[in-house]
Amino acid sequence: MQDLPNLFLIGPMGAGKSTIGRLLAAELSREFVDSDHAIQDRCGADIPWIFDVEGEAGFRQREVQMINELTKRDNVVVATGGGAVLREENRRALRERGTVIYLMTTVEQQLRRTAKDRNRPLLQCANREQVLYDMFAKRDPLYRATADITVRTDRRSPRAVVNEILRRVHRLVDPLKTAGSAHKTGTVQK
Repeated sequence: MQDLPNLFLIGPMGAGKSTIGRLLAAELSREFVDSDHAIQDRCGADIPWIFDVEGEAGFRQREVQMINELTKRDNVVVATGGGAVLREENRRALRERGTVIYLMTTVEQQLRRTAKDRNRPLLQCANREQVLYDMFAKRDPLYRATADITVRTDRRSPRAVVNEILRRVHRLVDPLKTAGSAHKTGTVQK
């Protein structure tokens, strides 16, 4: 599986980027890195503290530096933070250095998955649902423009999502080989 490019997961918080990224990396025998966790490790502080002290702009600058470093590695699966696509330099690094997978989910699913999470500074407000809808409206076009592949994660097991990603990445890398194997086995690729 070393013939595959680096895989970069983008999408909103609660889409399953970390869970799916770990499974994908294990399946491919690759290193998995969550960019938010890498920022926390480097700073020795959690993201809410970074937001409190440096504001969102300070965090985003740290994120640019981290994504630039992570995308230069070989044989990695990287899960980015939900807002990574807000900066053009991040979008460019992701597009140019690997295959970008947009894990798409609904706001309802995000609300369920982040209900008890206190480590998301942008959701520490009265109307979390409205904040998520506003973020979706702003970020969804950026996710779509950056991604090579879009995969829905709602009501699907992480394993099913991983299998779809692998199938679609292989198709991107070598469409003739994938098409040929489908004819040989009698299966049809979607």
